[in-house]
Order: sequence, then C-alpha cells, then structure tokens
Amino acid sequence: MRISRFEIFKTKAKLEKPIADATHTLTEISFIVLRLHTDNGTMGESYLLSFQYSPHAILGALKDQGELLLGEEIHQTVHAFSKLNHANEYFGQEGINRWAQAAFNIAAWDAWAKSLDQPVWKLLGGSRKPVPAYGSGGWISYTKEELLDEVQGYQSRGFKAVKIKVGKPEWQEDLERLQWVREAVGPQMNIMMDANQGMTVPAALALARAARKIGIQWFEEPIDHADFEGYNVLRNQAGISLAMGEREYSTLPLRELIKRNAIDIWQPDLLRIGGVEAWRNSAALAGAHHIPVLPHFYKDYDVSLLATIPNGAGVESFDWIDPLIDHPIRFENGFALPHDKPGWGFTFKDEFLEKVS
Repeated sequence: MRISRFEIFKTKAKLEKPIADATHTLTEISFIVLRLHTDNGTMGESYLLSFQYSPHAILGALKDQGELLLGEEIHQTVHAFSKLNHANEYFGQEGINRWAQAAFNIAAWDAWAKSLDQPVWKLLGGSRKPVPAYGSGGWISYTKEELLDEVQGYQSRGFKAVKIKVGKPEWQEDLERLQWVREAVGPQMNIMMDANQGMTVPAALALARAARKIGIQWFEEPIDHADFEGYNVLRNQAGISLAMGEREYSTLPLRELIKRNAIDIWQPDLLRIGGVEAWRNSAALAGAHHIPVLPHFYKDYDVSLLATIPNGAGVESFDWIDPLIDHPIRFENGFALPHDKPGWGFTFKDEFLEKVS
C-alpha cells in the first residue's frame, strides 16, 4: 500500500474576537488539514494548529515533503521520517520542516490503522483506558466575566481541573485572576497556570510563591524554554511543580532539564516533536526518570497515545475542532475516552474544508 497523492486544506474554528496570552495575540483559530491517499483507496488524515502564522511557509513545507514521499509504503513510517530528516538537513530539521514531517507521519499512521480496521492505540499495544482531562483557556485578554464563565463551564461539564493564562505586566494582576477562579470553582477543582514563556525569573518566582496559598497544581512555561538554569532556580526556590515541553522539536531540552533536576511534567507537542515515534520516544525518556507526560493541545491524537504509555498523566482540552469533525472525543466525569474507531477515529467534515493544494 503506497502513497499515491496528497491534498492540503484549511479550516477555521469560530472566534468572536481576538484572544491573547502573555506573548501572542491570536486573530484566528485556523488549522491545516492534510489528506494522504494510497493506491488501494485508503485515506489518512492529520491536522496542525496554524493560527494566523506563516501560512505560505507551512504550505510550502508540506508540498515539498509530500512530493518526496510519493510512492513510499504507508506503513514504513520510520523510513519516511529518516528520508525527510535527510532532505531537511540543509535548511533545518526543526521549525516548520518538523511540523510538515509530523503531519505526514500522523496521516500515515491513520491510513495504516484504517487499512487494518484498528485504532492507532491498539496497533501500538495500548489499552482503552480513560485519560484525565483538564479544560484549557483562561486567556489574559478575558474580562473577569469571560474568565469565570469559561472555568465554571468546564466545571459544569465534569472537568476536575482548569488551566489559566498568566503573564500580565504586573504579576499581582495574575494573582488576582487566580483568586477569582479559586473563589468561583471552590477548593476541590485543580487550577494550573501557564505563562507561555512570558515572564522573567524574578516575576515568575514571586507569582509562584504568592500563588501557593491558592493551591496551584503546576506552573507551565514560566520563562523562556531555553533558560535551563532559570528553570533550575524556579524549581528549587518556587515550591511549585514545573511543566515544560510544548515548544520543543527534540528531546535535547528534556535531557538538559533532567540533568538540572528542573522539570516535573513533560508536555510534548505531537506536531513539533515530529510525530508518533518521536512523541513516544520522548515519553519513554521522561518515564525513565519518573516524569509524567501531559502533552500539549492535540487531544484527538494524544488520548490515543497516552493509552500506550505507563506515565501518561492527562490531556489538555480545547473545543476548537469539535464542531469541524465527525467524531469528537467523548468526556465522562473529567476523563477522555480513546476512540474505538479505526485510525485516529475522526475525520474533518468536507463542508468545513477549503482546498489550498
């Protein structure tokens, strides 16, 4: 079963007004959807979160790499990854090239599993177990009313944890927002905070110490992801667990953080890290050091992958693609259930797709 052609589409989720974290303002919630076709008529699909950034660059990378994979056998995902790695070496194996590489990897796994009429997690030896989920959002651009409406909405749907954006100009503003959330959801719900690398070490340290009395479960990306010594300082002085990993294209940063005893939770992004094998390799490295895995964003893939590792801690949930696909992930009492359908278990609806190549 060989790759015969591929198609690229764009789609968008509904966004009433721009939203912002500590480092970015997002004017659209857009996705690139890749469909990979085989010579026996099987179609595999993947998607990546693109927002408004680099639309021409990512399309170019997808086209370049897709052309290199025409005629390759769909199940030879390791070979395909190595072939693209070799081709990408000149201009860089990280960044947009890695995103495109991962998109083809994920679509190939979808097609391969569909051809065998099996879910991806079953091919990987996993078991269909519920995965803890947390509701994500809490954008710093929200009004107080918008913030509380979102977290209470998650709570009413059975979620047991929510994550809030921090990184305001003054950390005391972040603390006030966290206090609002705690008062709104009560003492039983877990609250996490995410600075998207937007704080300095002193500000992050001050916020972490002040937030301890509120009961914050962990602090995600407080500072620049490459400031390994800064993470060491925070982990040893802040008295709060640190989560990191969504910006990484390899396991090198994880190794550096482990050496410094500077990480508590590993958060690989399936598209940035390079796809299924790379994601699982990073999870294995984390597991060897007793570090739980709580991946970034892609719940519709991550729930299946978490079912295949022993150190999975949970999954992040946004609702953005749910109206755009045929079978959204099901949640029960704060837990997500892996799909029982072949492949990844879902497909984007044609009526929401705009073909771009």
